[in-house]
Amino acid sequence: GPGGRIVERDVRAAAEGGVAAPAAAPASAAPAPSAPVAAPPAPTNVAGEGEVMSRMRQTIARRLTETTSVPTFTVTQAVDMTDLLAYRAQLKAAGSKISVTDFVPVAVVHALGEFPMLNASTDGVKVWKHEHVHLGVAVSVPDGLLVPVIREADMLSVKGLHDKTVETVVAARDGSLALDLLTGSTFSVSNMGMFGVEQFTAIINPGEAGILAVSSVIEEVRPYAGGMAIRKMMRITLTADHRIVDGAMGAEFVNAVKRRLEDADGFRNQVPVG
Repeated sequence: GPGGRIVERDVRAAAEGGVAAPAAAPASAAPAPSAPVAAPPAPTNVAGEGEVMSRMRQTIARRLTETTSVPTFTVTQAVDMTDLLAYRAQLKAAGSKISVTDFVPVAVVHALGEFPMLNASTDGVKVWKHEHVHLGVAVSVPDGLLVPVIREADMLSVKGLHDKTVETVVAARDGSLALDLLTGSTFSVSNMGMFGVEQFTAIINPGEAGILAVSSVIEEVRPYAGGMAIRKMMRITLTADHRIVDGAMGAEFVNAVKRRLEDADGFRNQVPVG
């Protein structure tokens, strides 16, 4: 077939024990004039002329379409949160406001230190590795979604990250967040654990190499200590820019996050009870 492709006549010739003759090159012809590009048809069976999206939704739509040409892949891992949730209960009983929502970004930031390529940016030709982790935190607001940035999250303690995140989220929801805190993130976390979802995939923000989607904690029967037990499981899903992150690295990264979240003793050393 043309260009060495296998076509039907090649298969038939092989089945009959012969060899198909090469296809003749097509005669050159003047290119046909390009047809004008038609506008997409208006939706049918709808009432009215449609509602104009809010300025925030339009901005979200515009920014997300910037990533449509980015080749991505996803990797999901199930994390056993049983021990960490038990420790969180101890902290709560002692009056601490540290929650699982705080442990996840800490684990992410530490894992990014191990895999700096996931804390990088690329234009398809060059790669820039960032010195610090500027963590984007997806926040639901009445008219859409904002991703405020926690600057230099890698320099903060668990409590420091908790305090800064609470301050930033409150400012994002009441409209008092400084505009410069809505840009410049190097990696993001999108947590939908409060919505009872088992698993979801997040979309990379422009300029980032990855985003981690965090789902709800769900009780499951799992192999444990040589038998079966009910464990509290949470799925995390990495979406990564395949131009600079390969599948193996993505898998190693989510396992690095998993390893840290399943190490309750490690967090006890960082946030002692009392």
